[in-house]
Amino acid sequence: MSQADIIRRNNVKITGQGGPTLLLAHGFGCDQNMWRFITPQLERDYRVVLFDYVGSGRSQLSAFDRDRYASLDGYAQDIVEICESLDLGDVTLVGHSVSGIIGLLASLQAPEYFAGHVMVCPSPCFLNVPPDYEGGFERQDLQDLIDLMDKNYIGWANYLAPLVMGSANGAALAGELSGSFCSTDPVVAKAFAMATFFSDYRHVLADAQHPSLILQSSRDNLAPPTVGRYMQAHMPDSTLAMLEIEGHCPHMSHPDLVVEALQGFLAKRSHS
Repeated sequence: MSQADIIRRNNVKITGQGGPTLLLAHGFGCDQNMWRFITPQLERDYRVVLFDYVGSGRSQLSAFDRDRYASLDGYAQDIVEICESLDLGDVTLVGHSVSGIIGLLASLQAPEYFAGHVMVCPSPCFLNVPPDYEGGFERQDLQDLIDLMDKNYIGWANYLAPLVMGSANGAALAGELSGSFCSTDPVVAKAFAMATFFSDYRHVLADAQHPSLILQSSRDNLAPPTVGRYMQAHMPDSTLAMLEIEGHCPHMSHPDLVVEALQGFLAKRSHS
């Protein structure tokens, strides 16, 4: 696949004044527009690469392949192909939610493109796996959510969005998130949801080859603080920063905190 094909497929946009490369990977049900609250600050000092996963945002829906995107590895392959086609190097991958893990998978597939990870409210497994792991959800809870998606897609979006955003962050952001969910093709959204919420990638954490910053909200309905602590304990060269805020999307609700933490991580790395 040519560079032009991949740029079209994933709606790749490159902005910024140069400097180190940041690749921003959105979460489930979102698109690259969700990064707009932090990109103006980042563009002053970094080369910023934005994209949409196949089936999300303004990507090419015709490129969606049910088998490829049945697992997170297919989404990781999107990231690797973007890096390859743009000839990127020393990339810091900023991944929201499930994209923290997708980015880790991409860096394990092709470590030569990457320099580090900033994971915004990541989770390697949303399921509770007693007795050692609290992911936040019982399997039946997640199955009920998928069933609601099948029966009433708009109702599912309107239920999930405020839960994800957090009640303290206002109706406007929750409404935007609900609108993003609703604008995603239901077949694609269900495939991404199944790959996201029923997977368990805890086993790859120990294989991380690059330094990582884990940004965790102290009150998060999707990824409780126990998840961040678990990841930090199992990932080599990782740092956990607990943000005393509510919500699963701090890059939207508290962008200044995210930028500050990201810049601190990059500054520390550049001096090490």
